[in-house]
Amino acid sequence: MKPTQELMAEHNAVLVALRILEKVEAALGAKNEKAPDHLRQLLDFFKEFVDRCHHGKEEDVLFPELERRGVKREGGPIGVMLSEHEVGRGNVRAMADGLKRLRAGEAGAVAAIRESAGAYRDLLRAHIHKENNVLFPMADRIVPDDVAATLTEEFEEIERDRVGEGKHEAYHAILHTLKDVYGVD
Repeated sequence: MKPTQELMAEHNAVLVALRILEKVEAALGAKNEKAPDHLRQLLDFFKEFVDRCHHGKEEDVLFPELERRGVKREGGPIGVMLSEHEVGRGNVRAMADGLKRLRAGEAGAVAAIRESAGAYRDLLRAHIHKENNVLFPMADRIVPDDVAATLTEEFEEIERDRVGEGKHEAYHAILHTLKDVYGVD
């Protein structure tokens, strides 16, 4: 499997998580008592699976390889992707702060969570579209197969060393459970 195919498969999981997030937001507004814990699970998924694992693969493995092959960081697609990763991290921190405020009983916490969650969803959906349709096809064209195989091995190291054995599967299991709870396809 090409490294870009692995990243695109992970994008599919992220898109599912974003659909679940939308349902969790509605459940928070309806004062569903389980929704705060479901949001906590999604925030863990966004921090660990999306940021540490997925973005780690891009930032530490794929993007440097693309730069070595002439793709620009400053003023180019890599710089845009890195900037969007930072904005997304801010959205996740804001949702986590909103969850703390919600658990403390603060008025307006649900609205703050919804605002940050909506911004995060919009950002990631557009971000994933750009990577899947522009950056990854470019990578497939310019990264030779032997180098791509090495990148895939480095991706596996990131999964094992940063996230931990079995965590990838555990995150998929959480998404599967939450999909069932919220009736998400």
